[in-house]
Amino acid sequence: MEEYTRFEKARVISARALQLSMGAPSILKKALINPIDTAKEEYRKDVIPITVIRH
Repeated sequence: MEEYTRFEKARVISARALQLSMGAPSILKKALINPIDTAKEEYRKDVIPITVIRH
């Protein structure tokens, strides 16, 4: 897992939570009810399909 700043981490989790709330399927076998908690769990397991590009 790449080391992200706290701002990058917040951006990745919030973007994924928005995707989940709009109906995107969860990568986890057991999705939680709250999209934010699901996004945090996906981040913790390093399975979020979002990357950060730094310039």
